[in-house]
Formats: sequence, C-alpha cells, structure tokens
Amino acid sequence: MAKLSSINKNERRRKLALKTQPKIEKLKAQANDKSLDETERLIARLKMAELPRNGNKTRIRNRCELTGRPRAYYRKFRLSRIMLRELGNKGLIPGLTKSSW
Repeated sequence: MAKLSSINKNERRRKLALKTQPKIEKLKAQANDKSLDETERLIARLKMAELPRNGNKTRIRNRCELTGRPRAYYRKFRLSRIMLRELGNKGLIPGLTKSSW
C-alpha cells in the first residue's frame, strides 16, 4: 500500500489539472498563433509560466485504484500487476483467465 500522502497529492494534481486545462490550452494557442504580434505571444508564454506546475497533466502519476502502487500499472484495468493477478485468480475480472500449462 502506498503512502496516503502520495495518493492524496496525486488526487490534488488531478483536480488542479482539470481546473487549469482550459487556461493552458487558451494560452498555448495564443503562444503558437503566428498571426499575433511577437510581444503578445511572449506575454502568453509568461502567463503560462506563472500557472502552477502541478496543474499540468504530465505531473499526474498513474496509480493502482486499490493499493495506490505507482509501478507495474495496467491502464486498461487501472490496477497494478499484483492486484490484477489476485483479482484474476479469484475470477473478479471478466474475461481474464490465468494461463496454465
């Protein structure tokens, strides 16, 4: 089980990223717009730099929904490999069977 503070920090980042995403997209469009004056584009870049770093989507870490484990994460199931194996063995994940030979 991951530290609760790490899980909570990641959740705060998710919320902040959702909140700042429209601002980031708007400023990014202004900064890349070639029809605008160079000073306006520079101002847009400076405003982007003033936004909180944790508001960026790339700072969000994929974590297991059950344990919070950050590594060996399967996006399709939103679980770590350990929990995926446990739940798969119990038959709690539809369509997933443990291979045996």
